[in-house]
Amino acid sequence: MPPESISSFPRPGLRNTHSGQFFQSLEAAGPSLGIEPVQTPVHNAAEIERALASFSGEANAGLVSMPDSFTTVHSDLIISLATKYRFPAVSWIRFFAADGGLMSYGINPPDLYRRAASYVDRILKGTKPADLPVQQPTKFELVINLKTAKALGLAVPPALLAQADEVIE
Repeated sequence: MPPESISSFPRPGLRNTHSGQFFQSLEAAGPSLGIEPVQTPVHNAAEIERALASFSGEANAGLVSMPDSFTTVHSDLIISLATKYRFPAVSWIRFFAADGGLMSYGINPPDLYRRAASYVDRILKGTKPADLPVQQPTKFELVINLKTAKALGLAVPPALLAQADEVIE
């Protein structure tokens, strides 16, 4: 099994080897934002707990949960540890913010499912799958959990709240 890893600003965000491009973009953007993403290999829930505990003393730590199945499966643990250690935690999917993470920004799965239906229809009507173009997601959503922000003592800028697709209070 490939190692998963935890990365952060200046410490934690979770990632595995399949989300390498995502992490590379964080590394590239880091210097201009004054952050240093860091990775720590993890393979299971116990290692996630140890890694986040090791970051608990870091000033201004934040957690980015990378878009992959490993972090999705462990999202309840990640959220509970982020709460315990008072890390602002963000992820790529709505339920992360709804379940107690600070915010999420990413694809809108129902939109992808609706769009996939047209592909199924075309295939059932005889189109070869290889003849169908690859499509990128077109609808993204920003969800902010103000309850979590208040618990962390964070003020969310009004401009960011205005851009949110959903604000959880």
